[in-house]
Amino acid sequence: MTATSQVLALVCVALIALGQVLFKYGAGALQLSQSLLDRRALAILMTALAVYGAATLLWIFLLRSVPLGRLYPYMALSFVLVALASWLLLGERVVPGQVAGLGLIVAGLLVIAAT
Repeated sequence: MTATSQVLALVCVALIALGQVLFKYGAGALQLSQSLLDRRALAILMTALAVYGAATLLWIFLLRSVPLGRLYPYMALSFVLVALASWLLLGERVVPGQVAGLGLIVAGLLVIAAT
């Protein structure tokens, strides 16, 4: 896998994580407005869908030249990024077991990257 492919895979993962955070933020906005037609909430959710769409197109682009088995482990980083973003941006609690699990994900990815 080339350095460019690795960077693009990380961008794809970051977009997926951003989309998840936007979905959560949009869901909160919907809950506050108590209306499915709230413009602000719908704008956030449409942005989340656009981000997901961009990530999907990038993923398809990557799959043209990188084996799926080599590329897919990068998606595990989205778990780490979403947990970090939900803690930093949304004030969600991260428990020790979750931190340990995220550490195992990172360790596993380092093992995969070394092969």
